[in-house]
Amino acid sequence: MTPATTLPTEIRGPVEVLWNYHDLHHDPQPTDIGVGLGSHDLSVATCAAALYHRGLFPRIVFTGANAPTTIDTFPRGEAVHYREHALTLHVPDAAILIETTARNTGENITRTRDLLTTHGITPRSVTLISRPYQQRRAYATCRKLWPTVHVRCASLPATLDDYIASIGDADRVVSMLVGDTQRIWLYAERGHAIPQPVPDNVREAYRELTHAGYTSRLIT
Repeated sequence: MTPATTLPTEIRGPVEVLWNYHDLHHDPQPTDIGVGLGSHDLSVATCAAALYHRGLFPRIVFTGANAPTTIDTFPRGEAVHYREHALTLHVPDAAILIETTARNTGENITRTRDLLTTHGITPRSVTLISRPYQQRRAYATCRKLWPTVHVRCASLPATLDDYIASIGDADRVVSMLVGDTQRIWLYAERGHAIPQPVPDNVREAYRELTHAGYTSRLIT
């Protein structure tokens, strides 16, 4: 069955609540390093290249191995494919480092930090580039695991509908949104991230969408 590429009307309200919650809307500012977090979404590398060309950081680290959701799309690893895409966007090879072993956001952060240390780089500030709905989780994770750096978050600008169209699967995007929402409080409880405020409307939107069956990305 071909995935639906448009959002069902009956869940638009709660999906928009979660979409807006996870995008931190940070204004782009210069930082020491850009870090592209591996995923199924090549727009992360596109965004990293665009910010590099704007002069917002002098070097990019792409980090990511593979996950079940990316092995078919990026068989050589997320970071490797991100690097190759950035090169087509005229980012100099000398400006790119890759970290090819991380399998989750926590490892993206800690292994990027360790990689930079081996290159004699100790940044004071980083821009985390991710999918729009990963921003809050990435921020909270970085603040916990790399507390010495100032963190900015960025994603390629897109409306919810445009993003779903670019991925080509509305159910997948909604399920990922729901999963990332659960991880905000669950990872804080487990000590993997700093706590984040979770407004009542976000908790209600999460409940509505889990009751509607968008549970494939939940941690049980």
